Amino acid sequence: MLTTVSADGTDVRAYDEGEGPPVVIVGPGMDDGSRTKKLASLLTRRFRVLRLQRRQYRLDLKAGGASCSIAQEAADVLSLVRTAGEPVILYGHSSGGVVALEALAASPDAFAGAVIFEPAAVIGPPLGGAALGRARAAEASGRPGKALAIFMREVVGMPAWQATPAGVLIGAAPRYRRLVPSQLDDLHALDELGVRLDAYAQIPVPTVLLGGDRSPAHLAERLDAIANVLPNGERVVMHKRDHSADLKDPQQIVRIIDGLADDVL
Repeated sequence: MLTTVSADGTDVRAYDEGEGPPVVIVGPGMDDGSRTKKLASLLTRRFRVLRLQRRQYRLDLKAGGASCSIAQEAADVLSLVRTAGEPVILYGHSSGGVVALEALAASPDAFAGAVIFEPAAVIGPPLGGAALGRARAAEASGRPGKALAIFMREVVGMPAWQATPAGVLIGAAPRYRRLVPSQLDDLHALDELGVRLDAYAQIPVPTVLLGGDRSPAHLAERLDAIANVLPNGERVVMHKRDHSADLKDPQQIVRIIDGLADDVL
């Protein structure tokens, strides 16, 4: 485990694996640091992989219901990048993709390239809206599974027949149930950040904008909105894959990162 210090003095933790050019991974919501383990293990064949433990999901930092902003998490990424000592390739997924975009916008020279998978970026109305309020109420009443089902159905865009049982199953697992409040905090932080397309239009870093053709349509719309402004972006579609492509087909994501590395390193 690598530990460094963020701009506000908070300790930043990351799994440090492999040798070679550095890749920094910023995982999606509901990730306690374990979701990207398989992806990281495949990347270590060529790269040194720094797998961030996102501040939003570190329970040791959330005593008393404390939350954090996307800007703070982006600063954590930059502090981690500085420890690498050279420009890195950045991979971010979903809300972690937005954190990655903010890090790219804040310090583009720190990065050789980036792969951003279906970022949960606000491009118009808030992502959460009234659904966030209902999910908060369910969680506060001791029903984290219902809270997560509301999130999956009304925010992620999963059909009810998938979202309801998934929320119940995930909410019943202690490891994930404790992360539900953090997922709702994450959603609130994305809405607080708001529309940032003007900032992303200033990112010169070569960036692959990646999505699956079986994901909810709004995720493709968010990718397209970013692709329309990103000066050095490439839009890539993973066929027969959805928002969980990192779990179902990590090998393809590794090939995309490898290809980007061949071009920029």
